[in-house]
Amino acid sequence: MLDFGGIVRTKLAAAFLAMSVLLPLPANAQEDTWRHGLSLVGELKYPPGFKQFNYVNPDAPKGGDLRLSQTGTFDSFNPLLVKGEVAVGLALVFDTLLKPSDDEISTAYGLIAEGVSFPDDISSATFRLRAEAKWADGKPVTPEDVVFGFEKAKELNPLYQSYYRHVVKAEKTGDRDVTFHFDEKNNHELPHILGQILIVPKHWWEGTGADGKPRDITRTTLEPPVGSGPYRIASFSPGGAIRYERRPDYWGASLNVNVGQNNFNSITYSFFGDRDVEFEAFRSGNVDYWQENQAMRWATGFDFPAVKEGRVKREEIPNPFRATGVMQAMVPNMRRKPFDDERVRQALNYALDFEELNRTIFFNQYQRVNSFFFGTELASSGLPQGEELKILNEIKDLVPPEVFTTAYTNPVGGTPEKARDNLRKALALLKEAGFELKGNRMVNKATGKPFAFEILVNSPALERVALPYAQNLKRIGIEASVRIVDPSQYTNRERRFDYDMTWQVWGETLSPGNEQADYWGSKAATREGSRNYAGIADPGVDALIDQVIFAKDRDTLVAATKALDRVLLAHNYVIPLYYKLAANVAYWDKFGRPAELPKYSIGFPDVWWFKSAAGK
Repeated sequence: MLDFGGIVRTKLAAAFLAMSVLLPLPANAQEDTWRHGLSLVGELKYPPGFKQFNYVNPDAPKGGDLRLSQTGTFDSFNPLLVKGEVAVGLALVFDTLLKPSDDEISTAYGLIAEGVSFPDDISSATFRLRAEAKWADGKPVTPEDVVFGFEKAKELNPLYQSYYRHVVKAEKTGDRDVTFHFDEKNNHELPHILGQILIVPKHWWEGTGADGKPRDITRTTLEPPVGSGPYRIASFSPGGAIRYERRPDYWGASLNVNVGQNNFNSITYSFFGDRDVEFEAFRSGNVDYWQENQAMRWATGFDFPAVKEGRVKREEIPNPFRATGVMQAMVPNMRRKPFDDERVRQALNYALDFEELNRTIFFNQYQRVNSFFFGTELASSGLPQGEELKILNEIKDLVPPEVFTTAYTNPVGGTPEKARDNLRKALALLKEAGFELKGNRMVNKATGKPFAFEILVNSPALERVALPYAQNLKRIGIEASVRIVDPSQYTNRERRFDYDMTWQVWGETLSPGNEQADYWGSKAATREGSRNYAGIADPGVDALIDQVIFAKDRDTLVAATKALDRVLLAHNYVIPLYYKLAANVAYWDKFGRPAELPKYSIGFPDVWWFKSAAGK
C-alpha cells in the first residue's frame, strides 16, 4: 500500500466474498457481486448501510475558522502533476472513489463509488458511481471524469505510472460504471488502490479559464479548480496562504463515511520558510495546532505561559504509528561513486553515533531505526525461519549470504571507546574498498581523489544532526559538507536524483504492495520522480518485491515482506536514523473531539471541532 493519505489494499480473496453487498443493478446488467467496502486483513467492521464510523461524534457542531501552518510554499493547484509545489490541503477539494476507515487496518468504504465488483481472477475491477455525486458547479461526476483523471495521472506523474503500471485500460462500461483492466491476474491489491484515485472534472480541465485561454492539465496553475469534495478554495495569496471554505452544498455531507466530519467552516494554511518562525506563530496564538518533529523543542520549547496555564495542551499520541512502519535515513546516491560500493555505505553507517546524538540533542526521546518496516509486525529480526526462510532459499543465489547467518544490527556508540572502535571498523571497510588515509584525508588509492561529498537537507533541524555526523566523518578523513536548500529546490533536486546524500523518510502500512517497486525496484532507479532515492537496482530485491505483491495470503505477505526487509538491510543501502513511535501534538484549548480517537489516527482535523461552535 502506498500511503498518499490513506491508500489501502486487499490480500485475501476469500475475505472479499464476506464483504460483499448487493446493490441495485441497471436493466440488462450482468449479475455481479458488488461490495460496499474492501479490506486487506480480514472482514469489514462496518456492514452495509452502517450509520457512521464508530470514532466520530455524529452530533459534532459545525463552525469556526481553523488556522494551520505549513513549512514551504506552493505554486500549483493541479493535483495530478509532479511539477512545482502542489498546495497542501487539496485533498479537501477532491473526493476519491473509496474512503479509508481510521479504526481498521487497510480498509475503505464507498465514497464517490457506491460499490466495486471484480471477477474471481481479478483481471479487472468495476466501480459504480453514486448517482448523487456532483461537482461544485452542479454537474454530475461521471465515468468519463474517472477515466480522464486516471489516464492523465498515469501520463503526467511518474509515481502513478509505477503504482498503476498493471492497470492497462480504463473505460466507461455503463451510465455510472467505469471498468479498469489489468495486464496480470490475482493481484489482490489493484481493486483497492484504484479506490484512492483522485477524481478530477474532465469538463473543467478541457474548458476555458478566467483568462479566456484553454486550461492545460499538463501545466501548473493557480486557478482554483472545481472539486467534488467538502471544501473549496475560497482565497489565497501565492506562496503565502490558502483558505479552504466548507461547501454548504456538498453532495456527500450526509454519507455514512462523512457523518461527524468536516466540522470547520474554514481551514486556512499559512506558509513559512523557517520552522522556528512557524513555531512562533503557534506560540503567539496565530496558529491553532502544532505537530512537533524536533526533540529539543518538544523537551525545552513549551515552557511559555499558555502551556503553564493550560491554554495550550500537549500530548504524545501513538495512534498514527499502530499501523505504520517508518524508515528515516540518510541515503547515499548509488548512481554516483563511491556510494555504489557496499563497503563504503557500511563504513558510513559506522561513522554515525546515534547514542551520542540521542543523549546530547534528542533528550533520549528516540529509538534507532533497524528496519524498513520499523515498529510493525513486518520488521525482520533474528535469523529467517519458516516461510520467510523458504522464500529466501528460493532466490538464494540473488541475495547476500549473510541474510541466512547474521541478524542485522546497527553499530552501537555512546562512549568514546565504542565510537573509536566503530571508526576503526569504518577505516577497515574503506581500505577494502580502495581508499587510504594520506595525512588527514581519505583518498582513492587509484585516482588520488579525496573522498568528499555533500549532504542535502531542507531544514535547519536536520542540519543539527547532519553536522555532528559530518564531524565524525572528518575524523576518518572524509569531507562531508551540509547544504540546506529551500523546499522548492530540494523537491526539484530529489526528483532528478541530484545529490550525493539526502535525508528521506518512507512510511509503510501493514499492507505493502505495488509501491515497493517505486521505492526499491530496478525500473524506478532511473525514472525521475520515483522514490527509489538510493538508486537500488538488484534482481534479488526485484524478486522479493514480486513476492510481496503476489502474496496469496496474509501469512505469506508477512513472510515475504520480512525477507525483503532483511535483504534491503543487508545491502546497507541507507544509514538508518531514528524515530519516535508517537506523535508530539500541541494545540490551543479550543477544540472538542470524540472521547476515543480512531485507533490508527489522530483524526485531526477530520473529526475534531471547535468548542465554541456548540453554542451557536
